[in-house]
Amino acid sequence: MIPQSTIYAHLAANPKSAYKQLFIKGTRIRAEVIYGMTVDGSEPMTPEQMAAEFNLPMEAVREAITYCESNPAEVAEDHRAEEALMEATGMNDPDYKYGGKYKVVSPEERARLGL
Repeated sequence: MIPQSTIYAHLAANPKSAYKQLFIKGTRIRAEVIYGMTVDGSEPMTPEQMAAEFNLPMEAVREAITYCESNPAEVAEDHRAEEALMEATGMNDPDYKYGGKYKVVSPEERARLGL
C-alpha cells in the first residue's frame, strides 16, 4: 500500500501489529497518534511538545505529520477494518456500554470482513 518510492527515515511498518499504517521506528507509536495529537482535541500539542512528550526526534514528529497529511491508503484501511470489527462485535450498538454483549467473530467472519 505504501508507494515504493517513498522512503521514510523515522517511519516503518510494524510487522507485529494488525495496523498497516506506519509507526515511529523503534516504538509502538503510530504516526496517526502523533498527527492526531497535534490537530485534534481541546488542546492540541505543538510538534515540539510532541517530540518532548514522547522523547522523539523533531524530524520523526514532522515526518509522521507529513505522512498523515498525505492521506495514506493504509490509514483509511485501518479505519475501515476497525469500524467493521466494531460493527461485527456489537460495539457500535448504543446499549453496548450499558452491558451489551460482545459478540465473538469467527475466523470465517473475520475473513469475510477482510480482517
